[in-house]
Amino acid sequence: MHMKKIWLFGALLVFAAAGAQAEQVGEVSTEFKLLGANHKIVIEAFDDPDIPGATCYVSRAKTGGIKGSLGLAEDTADASIACRQTGPIALPKDVSSGKRDGERVFRKSTSILFKTLQVVRFYDQKRNVLVYLSYSDKLIDGSPKNSISAIEIRPWRQEGPKTEQIGR
Repeated sequence: MHMKKIWLFGALLVFAAAGAQAEQVGEVSTEFKLLGANHKIVIEAFDDPDIPGATCYVSRAKTGGIKGSLGLAEDTADASIACRQTGPIALPKDVSSGKRDGERVFRKSTSILFKTLQVVRFYDQKRNVLVYLSYSDKLIDGSPKNSISAIEIRPWRQEGPKTEQIGR
């Protein structure tokens, strides 16, 4: 029975790590900790895996201290999201029809077990807008804290590099 628990725990850790598909853009310390890492806010970027040209930035709290440094701390449910069109967007038919509304496009483990920050996508056909909702959930009790961002889909125009003329 003991080996079964160790195997299950290892499988959960691998599963949690597999959900981390964002790249860190930056961080700021929010509270100094004498032992271990400081409490922080981290900013991560991820591209929507199904919609090239849609990028989201998530800021979230990251717990420091000894537990945080060892990966044993539970991060708070505080997070914010901002999404932008970063290239041409062509919606797949199943997205533009609304069949994939509420689909998870990002998942990040925020505790050693069973708590995650998730981002789901909806399509507002009337306004031609992608809507992204970030929230935290837990196996037993989630949090009502959430954040929302929207991308109005527009024709994409590639502009050349901007140059400045000095002294004229």
